[in-house]
Amino acid sequence: MSNFQNIKRLVVKVGTSTLTYETGKLNIRRMVKLCSVLSDLHNSGIDVALVTSGAIGVGVGKLGLSEKPHDIPGRQAAATVGQCELMFMYDKFFSEYGQKVGQLLVTKSDFENIERRTNLTNTFEKLFEYGAIPVINENDSVATEEIVFGDNDSLSAIVAELIKADGLVILTDIEGLFDSNPAENPEARLIPFVDQIDESIEALCGGAGTNRGTGGMITKIHAAKIATDASITTVIMSGADPSDLYKLIDGRQIGTTFKAK
Repeated sequence: MSNFQNIKRLVVKVGTSTLTYETGKLNIRRMVKLCSVLSDLHNSGIDVALVTSGAIGVGVGKLGLSEKPHDIPGRQAAATVGQCELMFMYDKFFSEYGQKVGQLLVTKSDFENIERRTNLTNTFEKLFEYGAIPVINENDSVATEEIVFGDNDSLSAIVAELIKADGLVILTDIEGLFDSNPAENPEARLIPFVDQIDESIEALCGGAGTNRGTGGMITKIHAAKIATDASITTVIMSGADPSDLYKLIDGRQIGTTFKAK
């Protein structure tokens, strides 16, 4: 059981590798489907917040670069171009389903400073009150934490804790956590449920993510630990078909569920 049947507030995180093709350009069909499903969940009475990666990857495609820049200023420049395109598309697609969206670009200090954290919390609550869907990304043009260390996985967990979400879903390019690397072992088995995240679970994770993303399973496990420690049930699942989110809401097993403490 997913324990998502009676959820009232949900954070969904989508990664760069899920949002884009190998070319770095947006996977429009998948993005439209994601916006459709999240709009429908919102219509059902669930507060939905979307944490999105993809600004750098989309910027690379938009600028016609052959690969993601290796230097931080180059990635920040790509992010400024990509964020414009990314948010334009979200606004366009969500609007087609009658939804209002609000962009929040945040940095680590926004959560660490008490006054700014309070302001951020109040903004989220007012967006939910107005019936808008918050779309959150790290402000890559001025911050380097996500660019260097992760792919917004931890950010999604921190946001979920901040807004007191009931559930966190991390959409990625793999079905969930496996007992060994499925790319190397055809006999690898999906782990459907994790009661506690410990060293044995962390040991199952590989290294870096794809050429377009900067995460990998280990950053998702760290995010799941942050969320579950805050009593938020967390699921890591494939984002190939966003309509699979309905399965969670219907209480069906999909991906890997991490039990909330």
